Amino acid sequence: MEQLLKILEDNARLPIEDIATMLNKSPAEVAAMIDLARAQGINTDTMVILGLLISNLLVALSGALVAQSNGFADVGMGTGTIVIGLASVIIGEVLFGTRSFKNCLIAVILGSIVYRLVIAVVLQLGMPPNDLKLFTAVLVAVALSMPMLKGKLKLRRIVK
Repeated sequence: MEQLLKILEDNARLPIEDIATMLNKSPAEVAAMIDLARAQGINTDTMVILGLLISNLLVALSGALVAQSNGFADVGMGTGTIVIGLASVIIGEVLFGTRSFKNCLIAVILGSIVYRLVIAVVLQLGMPPNDLKLFTAVLVAVALSMPMLKGKLKLRRIVK
């Protein structure tokens, strides 16, 4: 492990600024305002693919490092993390809204706290841990349906 870290430390360099300069800083422009970037003649599809490529590269690298650290890899290693992240984002957006980027970040953090509190309360009430996956699926489904239910309630109030 130490040899791998030494090799990465000596040879690895992420030339993101070099790539951005070479591409005339177009990935940053596409990320900021996609319509403006299209108007300037930037191929936004290529830039989106490049951004996805870089993000997936970083995810794969972190997964490889986790597997190296644990000494094994399992198919379901990241599934729980994905569910927790998804639930945190959905619950945060539904409960706290997304008016600005700062509010989005705060909503995700508060959403993860609410999600963990709900799980803790359910476990304290005596639900078996094996049924917890079913409960989390129901919780995410309810959180996903909340905006639609809010819209229908508003529509009913307007009609009355």
